[in-house]
Amino acid sequence: MEILTTQQLVGIAKVEIVEKDVSTVAQLIKAESPIVVDVREPEEFAQGHLAGAINVPRGVLEFRVDPTYPAGIPALFDKSAQMVVYCKSGARSALAAQTLRTLGYQSVISMGGGFEAWKVAGLDVVIG
Repeated sequence: MEILTTQQLVGIAKVEIVEKDVSTVAQLIKAESPIVVDVREPEEFAQGHLAGAINVPRGVLEFRVDPTYPAGIPALFDKSAQMVVYCKSGARSALAAQTLRTLGYQSVISMGGGFEAWKVAGLDVVIG
């Protein structure tokens, strides 16, 4: 079995998922109101996030989307709902999107460049 680096793992995920740039995601959020999931850690989320984002750290994502799990988040149970996932740079969100796809989610987009690219683009950020 070949041992992969994290970079290779993210690269494989990016081939299997849909990734859109921040301007496209901003337009999508405005036009279609998808579920927006921030897969960064709570400390990162508190320092700034997209309006309306649900914070679900990457390490617990599989549990929070599971309706049989006691701490599941009902807003995330609909596998046909359109969803945008993001992180700081786009790596964790690529892995999250791949996981969601594997779990049967049909319309998941990873935001390329992540929250850093969102801020650089001068788009709205919520603090706290």
